[in-house]
Amino acid sequence: MVKQTAGREQLGDFAPEFAHLNDDILFGEVWSNDKLNQRDRSFATVTALISMGAFEQLPYHMQKAKENGISQAEISTLITHLAFYVGWPKAWSAFNIAKDIYIQK
Repeated sequence: MVKQTAGREQLGDFAPEFAHLNDDILFGEVWSNDKLNQRDRSFATVTALISMGAFEQLPYHMQKAKENGISQAEISTLITHLAFYVGWPKAWSAFNIAKDIYIQK
């Protein structure tokens, strides 16, 4: 896995402790733990972000999900499934992001 530096790049001067936790702990330790593979972590993360309505973070993680082997058919099925549990508007928003990620224009 590529070393994550987004925390330091975007928030390092303003919130150095948060940047450290993001880059070194979350992405450096949690995401690199071998008890779950990267594909399963992406599936869980995308599910959580859609459930929370955290659409600002979703494009990055959906792109990682695609890179980690989650197909367009799988992401579509996941979002459809979630629509009934977390809400139609969240699913609609997630589909718009998924289209941008999975259908390169």
